[in-house]
Amino acid sequence: MADLQEKLDNLPKKPGVYIFRDKAGEIIYIGKAKILRNRVRSYFQESRTPDAKTARLVKRIHDLETIITDSEMEALILEANLVKENKPRYNINLKDDKSFPYIRVTNEPYPRIFPTRKMVRDGSRYFGPYTDVYSLRTTLKSIKRIFPVRSCNYNLSDDLIQKGKFKICLDYHIKRCHGPCEGLVSQTEYNRVIENAAKFIQGRTAQVEEDMTAQIKKLAAELKFEQAARLRDQLKSFEMFKQQQKVLDQSLTDRDLIALARQDNDACCVIFKVRDGKITGRQHFYLDNVLDEPVGSIMNTFIKLYYIKADFVPREIVVQVVIDDREIMTDWLAQKRGDRVELVIPENNDRAKLLEMCAKNAGLLLDELMLQKHKVRDFIAGSVKALQDALNLAVAPKRIEGFDISNIQGTNPVASMVCFINGKAAKGEYRRFKIRVKETPDDFAMMHEAVFRRYSRLQKENKPMPDLILIDGGKGQLGAATSALEKLAIKDQQIISLAKRLDEVFIPGIPEAQNIRRDSAALKLLQRVRDESHRFAITFHRSLRDKQTLSSVLEQIPGVGAGRREQLLKSLGSAKLVKSASVEELTTVPGISGKLAQQIYDYFHPGENTPAKQ
Repeated sequence: MADLQEKLDNLPKKPGVYIFRDKAGEIIYIGKAKILRNRVRSYFQESRTPDAKTARLVKRIHDLETIITDSEMEALILEANLVKENKPRYNINLKDDKSFPYIRVTNEPYPRIFPTRKMVRDGSRYFGPYTDVYSLRTTLKSIKRIFPVRSCNYNLSDDLIQKGKFKICLDYHIKRCHGPCEGLVSQTEYNRVIENAAKFIQGRTAQVEEDMTAQIKKLAAELKFEQAARLRDQLKSFEMFKQQQKVLDQSLTDRDLIALARQDNDACCVIFKVRDGKITGRQHFYLDNVLDEPVGSIMNTFIKLYYIKADFVPREIVVQVVIDDREIMTDWLAQKRGDRVELVIPENNDRAKLLEMCAKNAGLLLDELMLQKHKVRDFIAGSVKALQDALNLAVAPKRIEGFDISNIQGTNPVASMVCFINGKAAKGEYRRFKIRVKETPDDFAMMHEAVFRRYSRLQKENKPMPDLILIDGGKGQLGAATSALEKLAIKDQQIISLAKRLDEVFIPGIPEAQNIRRDSAALKLLQRVRDESHRFAITFHRSLRDKQTLSSVLEQIPGVGAGRREQLLKSLGSAKLVKSASVEELTTVPGISGKLAQQIYDYFHPGENTPAKQ
C-alpha cells in the first residue's frame, strides 16, 4: 500500500483516465476525470461517506495507473473504449453485447450485405448492434426486395469479370441482382445501390427517395432508358415499403429516445429510433452493476457505451433525466456526428408520450429478465434432481462442467470443458485448452493442467464454482483433477468421474464404483455431458492437427514463405482447395506469379501435365 500512497501523492492535475487493480493485478474499475488528482484522491478521503458499492471497491484497490489525455473529451472516449473492452467488475457493463449481430457492408469493389456477429477490421461498414434478431432479418429481407445487391460469395474484380470467370445466377433472372459478375452493371452504378441500401438501414428513407428520383431524371435525360426503368422499379418497391410506416413527427427530425428501468443490480435501456419522422426500430440492452448508482450516472454510461460504436448519431437524443457530464457528452456526440447534437428532456408533448411508451417497454423487458432469473434459480430439471438423488449430492448439480483430453501419442494435446445448465448444453460457456505440460503423453498430467487452469481463472475472476465437475476417465484421472483442486485450496467441491468402459461412476475417497441404474435419467445425463466433452475435444484436436499438416505441407514447397501461405489460404479457403486449384486459379492469388503457380501445381500433381486451357 506504500506504493499506492506514493502514487496518490504524485497524481497530476490534468484530465485523464484512472484504472484501479486488485491484488491479483486484475482491473476492477475504470473512470475518467477532469482533474485526476482531485477525482482519484476523493475515493480515499476519510471524511467521505461512500455508498456500499464504492466502499467494497475501495477495500479491494491495491494499485492504480493513470493515462493522461489532452482534454476531458479524450478521457471520456478512452474510458468508454477501455470499459467496453475490459468489462471491470465495478463498472456498469452492457450484458453480452459482444454476441449481438450486426449488418455488414463489405469493403469490396462490388460490396455484399449480410448479417454477422464477428467484426473484421478490413474497412467494412457495420450497422447495429441488433438486439432483436427478427428486426435484423426484416431489414435484410426488405433490402433484398428493394435493392438488387448480390448474394454470391465471388471475389469480384474488374479483371476477373473481364476474363469471364463468373456466371450469372437465378437472382439476375428474377431481377434481384443486376449481374455484376458478368459486368452487366458498372461499379459506379452498383455502389450507388449499396449507398442507398446503407441509408435505408440507417432509416434515412427521404434521402434514398431523393437520390433515386434525381438519378432517374438524369438517366432519362441521357437517354439511358433501360437503366432508368430499372431504377424506377426499385423506387416503386421502396415507396410500397414507405407506405407501411406511420409518420409520427411532421418535422421529420432524426432522433433517438432512450428510457431506463432498473431493479436491484440490473437495468434495461430501450432505444426508439425515429428517422424522417417514423419509428424505424427498437433496441434494448441489459446492464449490470447498477446497484447504488444514480439514474443520471447509469444513463451517462449507457450513452457512452452505445454511441462509441453506433453507426449513426441523430441530431436529437431524448432522455428521461439530466445526465452526468451533459456538456462534455454533447460535445463528444456532436464531434462524432459532425454536426450539432441536442440532449433533450421532453415536457408535455408528443416526445414525452413516446418516451413514456419507451419507458414502459424498458419496464416490461426488465420484468422478463427478472422472471427468467427467478425461473433459472428455482427450477430444477428432472434429470438433475435424479442425479442428485442417485449420488446423494448435497447440492443439486444445476451447473455441470465436464472435462476430456484428446491427443494422438502426445501430439497436439488438447483438453475440453463443456457446460450443462439444468440438464442442457450451454455452448457459450464451453472452453478449450492447448495443453502445455511437457511430460506427454500423460493423461493424468494433462487433466491436472486443464482443471487447474480452469478453476484458477475462476478464482481470479471471483466467479462461483460449478455445482458438479465431471471428469472423463477412471480413478487416475479423478485423482489428477482432485489434486489440482487441492493445489488451489478448493474444498468441498462436488467432483466425480465417468469411466468409458462400463460407464462406472467414481467419487473421491470411495474405491468402489457407484451403483447407478443403467436406464436411469441420472446416468443418461452424465453420458450426455461425457460424450459432448469428448466430441468437443476431438473437434479441437482435429482442427489443430489439420492446420499443422497443412502448414507442414505448404512449407515444403520452394518459394512459398509464410506470407504467400497466408495469401493462398485467405484467397482459396483451405489446403484442400489449394491442392485442387488449377494453375490459372493459383495465379489469381496476390503474390503468386505464373511460374510459382506452376511449381505449386506440380508439387501436388507430380508427373501430370498441366491441364490445357479451355
